[in-house]
Amino acid sequence: MHLTVGNQSCLQRLKNCSWAGRPQWGLLLAAALTCLALLSGCLLKREIVITGRTMGTTYTVKIVANVFKNTDLLKKKIDERLKEINQSMSTYLPDSEISRFNALHRIDEKFEVSEDFLHVMIVAADLYNKTGGAWDGTVKPLVNLWGFGNAQQKNTVPSIEEIDLLKRNIGFHLIRLSEEGYLFKRHAKVTLDLASIAKGFGVDQIAELLRAEGVANFLVEIGGEIYAAGQRRDKRAWRVGINQPRKEAAMHAVHKVIDLQNKALATSGDYRNFFEIDGRRYSHVLDPKTGYPVSNGVVSVSIVADTCTFADGLATAVMVMGHEKGLALVKRLSGAECLIVVRESTGELVDYYSEGFTRIFLN
Repeated sequence: MHLTVGNQSCLQRLKNCSWAGRPQWGLLLAAALTCLALLSGCLLKREIVITGRTMGTTYTVKIVANVFKNTDLLKKKIDERLKEINQSMSTYLPDSEISRFNALHRIDEKFEVSEDFLHVMIVAADLYNKTGGAWDGTVKPLVNLWGFGNAQQKNTVPSIEEIDLLKRNIGFHLIRLSEEGYLFKRHAKVTLDLASIAKGFGVDQIAELLRAEGVANFLVEIGGEIYAAGQRRDKRAWRVGINQPRKEAAMHAVHKVIDLQNKALATSGDYRNFFEIDGRRYSHVLDPKTGYPVSNGVVSVSIVADTCTFADGLATAVMVMGHEKGLALVKRLSGAECLIVVRESTGELVDYYSEGFTRIFLN
C-alpha cells in the first residue's frame, strides 16, 4: 500500500525532515500522525463474523471494524438482546409474553405488553390492514391442524368441518390494541403467533444494537432474514444470494444475487415445508380466509424494505395474495420492492419483479 500526504509519500516526507532543524519537528510529527491515521483506516480494519443460535435457527453477524474491537463483549450483548426478544415472542416458552397472552381466555381483559411486543404488534396491525388480511398473526391453530406447527407433520387433509370450526377463532381483528399500549381479546379463543415477523424484528434490533456500538458497516442474518448497512471491507455493497426455490435444490443453491445496502431482505417460500397427496402439493403457507394452503403457483417471494420486520411479514402476505395482487400492493408501498417466483404448469420457474428490484440484480 502506497500512502501519500499531499504530493509526497509518507516515507518521502520523513526523509525530507531535517533532524537538526527544530522547525522540521512539527512537519515530522504531522507526517507521522497522518501516516498512522491512514494506516489505521486502511490496515486496521477487518471483517469480523459472529455466529450463534436463536429462535430455533442460527444467526450470523458480519461487521467491518477495528482489529481491536472486543468481539466477545459484542457477542454477549447480541445474545442477551436476542434472548429478551425470544422470551417475549416464542410460543415454545410457556412463560413467554406471547404464551401468557394466548393462555388468557377472558374477553376485554387488559393485558400489558413490553415495548418490544408493542412495537411488533403495531407493525403486525399495519401488515394486516395493508394486505387485506393476507398476513394474519392468528392463523397458527390452522397451521397446527394441517400438521405444520408445533406437532408432528400429519400428511393428511383435515375435514371441512375441522377447518370451519377453527376459522371462527381466526382473525387479527379479534385483538384490540389500545392507545395506552394494552392488548385486549375480542374473542376468548383467539391466539397469536408472530413467528413470521419475529425473526425480522430480531434482525432490526441487532442492527440497532450495532449502530449504538458505533458499527456503521455490517450485515445481520437470522434464519435467512437479512439487514445490511454500509459497505463491506472492500468498500462495495454487501452481496446477498436468494435461494433457488426448488425442492431438489441444495440448501445454498442461489437463484439470484443482489446488492443490499441500508435495506432489509426477507424471503418466504413453499418449497421446503410441504406434503403431497395424489400429486397435489399442500404447503405450510395458508390463506387465513379459506383455511387451506395456497395454490396460486407462487413458490418464493423476496421483499426488500426499510425494516426486516415489515419485509418478513410482507413476504408471507404476497405468498398468499399471488403475484398479480402482490406486485400491485408492493407498487403502492413506499420503500418496498419484490421478486416473486412462480412455478408454471410446465414446471418452469418464472420471475416477476417490481421495477426497483431490477436495479439491484447482479445476475
